[in-house]
Amino acid sequence: MCDLFVHYFNYSALSVYVEAQSIIDGKKTRGKLHLIDLAGSERLSKSKAEGDRKKEAQAINKSLSALGDVIAARMKKQKHVPYRNSTLTYLLQDSLSGNSKTLMIVQASPVDYNLSETQATLTWGQRARSVELGQAKKNK
Repeated sequence: MCDLFVHYFNYSALSVYVEAQSIIDGKKTRGKLHLIDLAGSERLSKSKAEGDRKKEAQAINKSLSALGDVIAARMKKQKHVPYRNSTLTYLLQDSLSGNSKTLMIVQASPVDYNLSETQATLTWGQRARSVELGQAKKNK
């Protein structure tokens, strides 16, 4: 059995929830997979975005900032992690906590014109990589 839900926010997100039942002992196992395209941070002065495009870029930057705050709190092993600061981090709360595995892929531009954004992206990715979530284990 596979249920498919698509959420629409200021980024693209596909959440797949899967439930399987063993034909041997009847035990059920559930899992989920979130595939999220975070777009990228945009310097509004550089992109010269206006109107709806400007609002969208600001919302994307806000979501990325909230995700960065969660990553920073996890990296510092803080007791309070601000998962509720954005819809994105709230959706990913259990994926960013200690009982899951998370893979993040960052994309950098090879163009000199985007050097500052590329550096910021690589720094952001390095921060995310330093977070230790611990061993993934099956919830019972």
